[in-house]
Amino acid sequence: MSLFSKDEAKEQLNRRQKDFEEQDVDVIIEKEEKIKSKFENKGKLKRYVDDVQILFSLIRDYANGSYREVPFNIIAAVGGALLYVLSPIDLIPDFIPVVGYLDDAAVVAFCLNLIEKDLISYKVWKGEA
Repeated sequence: MSLFSKDEAKEQLNRRQKDFEEQDVDVIIEKEEKIKSKFENKGKLKRYVDDVQILFSLIRDYANGSYREVPFNIIAAVGGALLYVLSPIDLIPDFIPVVGYLDDAAVVAFCLNLIEKDLISYKVWKGEA
C-alpha cells in the first residue's frame, strides 16, 4: 500500500496549478536554489535532480520571453509542483525519515508525466533532445 497515491498527487498538483499566477513565476526563479537543494540527497527526490534543472530552465526561458511556445497552464503545473516541494505544509511532512519526501516525489513525477509532450518540445527547441 502506498502512502501517497497517484490520485492524491494529481489533486495536490491541480490545486497548486489552479492557484498559480503569472507573478508566481518570479517567486519560483527567486527561490530556485532553495527548491533545488530539496532534491539533493533527499531519498526519492534525488532521481529528479536532472528533471528539475530542465524545469527551471523552462521557467526562466518563459519568464524572459525567449520561449513562449508553451501554454501558461503548463508553466502553472511546473510552478505548482516546485512550490509544493518547497512548502513546509504538505501531506507528508518532510522531517519524517524515509517517507517525508514521498509526496513531493509523487507530485513532481505526476507533473513530469502531465507535461511530457510540452517538455519534449522544449528540449528540442533548447537543443537538448
